Amino acid sequence: MLLTAEQSQKELLTVNFLGHEKGAFTGATATRSGYFEVADGGTIFLDEVGELPLTTQVRLLRVLENGEFLKVGSSQVQKTNVRIVAATNVHMFDAIKKKNSVKIYITG
Repeated sequence: MLLTAEQSQKELLTVNFLGHEKGAFTGATATRSGYFEVADGGTIFLDEVGELPLTTQVRLLRVLENGEFLKVGSSQVQKTNVRIVAATNVHMFDAIKKKNSVKIYITG
């Protein structure tokens, strides 16, 4: 699964990653599985991960650390076993220093 953190979709990224329950927000007329649930047992490639909003980065960190997430509008913790491969043009060490990014796991 290939995902790009495009500017126009930043508000929807959290909902797309996590999924949502019916009635979680205006327009949520049905329960929807998120990328972490759909890709369980597989791999997600996140392009431009440095452009993700901080709130989304924090939720991504929880998935990386624990394999756990909450659908929007749910209080039930779900587990996933997904491998995340990420890329960005942002210099992540500088972004972390400027508080524009959370310190996740930087390798390479």
